[in-house]
Formats: sequence, structure tokens, C-alpha cells
Amino acid sequence: DADWFRDALEGKGIKPCIPGRKSRGKPVKYDKRKYKRRNRIEIMFGRLKDWRRVATRYDRCPTVFFLAICLAATVMFWL
Repeated sequence: DADWFRDALEGKGIKPCIPGRKSRGKPVKYDKRKYKRRNRIEIMFGRLKDWRRVATRYDRCPTVFFLAICLAATVMFWL
């Protein structure tokens, strides 16, 4: 909820979808629909971390690691 973090995201061309804290003096505008859909992404990353190979990154080669992530995501999608 820091302004510097929001500015850094916007500097990279990313529109932040982070609600402000209740104690924040000035409320921050954000897209509530996008924030609700964010939950799906967080669940997906949580499921990816259940795969031991992905969580501990046994593979040294970035290509092999990426392929392990793709395999895990494909299996999770079909199950």
C-alpha cells in the first residue's frame, strides 16, 4: 500500500490493482472486478508450489524449469 511501490509499477507500465488500507488518509482507486479475479491467480501459484520440483527448483537450466512449470500447470488445468 506504499505510494513508492505504486509509482514503480506505473513507471513500468503496470496498472496496480491493490486496495488501500483502511487507515490510509487518502483513499486509492482500484478496479474491484480485477481484484476479485486476482484470487484465481493466487490459488494457481499456491497449487504450483505444491509441486516439489517447482517449489525447490531442482533444475538448474531455466528452460527445463520453465517446462516443469508448464507441465504442472497443464496437469492442474486438466484435473
